[in-house]
Amino acid sequence: MAGKRVIVVGAGIIGASIAWHLAKAGAEVTVIEAGQPGGVATRNSWAWINASWGNPEIYFRLRTRSMAEWRRIDREVPGLEVSWCGGLTWDLPPDQLEAYAVEHSAWGYGIKRVDRAGALRIEPNIKQPPDFALHVPEEGKVEPLAAALALLAGAEALGATVLRGSPVKWLEEKHGRVVGVCLNDGVLHADEVVIAAGAEAGSLLGSIGLSYDIGAPAGLLVHSKPAGEILHTLLQTPEVHVRQTSEGRLVAGADFAGTDPADDPRGAATALYQKVQDMVVGAEQVELDFHTVGFRPTPGDGFPMIGRPQDREGLYITVMHSGITLAPAVGLFATAELLDGKRDPLIAAYPPDRLLKAK
Repeated sequence: MAGKRVIVVGAGIIGASIAWHLAKAGAEVTVIEAGQPGGVATRNSWAWINASWGNPEIYFRLRTRSMAEWRRIDREVPGLEVSWCGGLTWDLPPDQLEAYAVEHSAWGYGIKRVDRAGALRIEPNIKQPPDFALHVPEEGKVEPLAAALALLAGAEALGATVLRGSPVKWLEEKHGRVVGVCLNDGVLHADEVVIAAGAEAGSLLGSIGLSYDIGAPAGLLVHSKPAGEILHTLLQTPEVHVRQTSEGRLVAGADFAGTDPADDPRGAATALYQKVQDMVVGAEQVELDFHTVGFRPTPGDGFPMIGRPQDREGLYITVMHSGITLAPAVGLFATAELLDGKRDPLIAAYPPDRLLKAK
């Protein structure tokens, strides 16, 4: 329904995508961000666009659809600059790598098996190339903060309003329907309220008595000083995952999202960056610049929460720890459901209420 008033709470990559898709469809959109656009999780993401191992086929299909949607919005939104650099993976034992290749190849994923020589052709600066790795040329990366800002700028160009530094105190209800949000200067009303607030989603939903199984584990990433081109692709190794940004920084974590910083983030960052220098030719000449700690919004079963709770009209929930990969599809599908009542089959398995805690 064009002209519907929609509030999107959260200006990370998910909120930004939803806002852009809604504005493009003719909705009257207001984005509300407690801090600065980009949020917390998005700013601290490794930013790998993929449909890699470890997930059932139903989730794989959602992720590959979203990979395709990244190509669509990259054509439509100035400044996204998605890089389809490919991923080179050997962070599983060889038998598990082979099982992953067999399974995902059968599903249509473009996996190529490579030996040591093949790995070096793809990434010449690996110090100790693996005997067996998998290469997926169709995987990509995007600079997460820049992408969120580009989507928000695109939404604003289409008429959306973005409120920065505006924390939501609570969700406003009337007769069992969410009708807006309470800010420091009063209530802002809307026809629909979308929660895209990442790790803060739980407390916002709690303001109306809804409690979901949502975690927010910490993750640390290290960032080098800018350098000339060292890496061409995304590397997932048993010790470290590393990529190079568009400005030349090496960004690394110990798994998809970054290692747990525990009680000594500086020490953990130093040790993690040493692994990068031990693995990549040229990295030993590039100093560690800084580290970041982000909190990854993670539904209890590991899969996204996308949709409406059963007993609250006017409310739409989006919480996931795959925001970078899933943002374009979630924006597209949420817009169709919010404005036209159409729920795409690819998100049918992810209603929020499956993780609703009993009162």
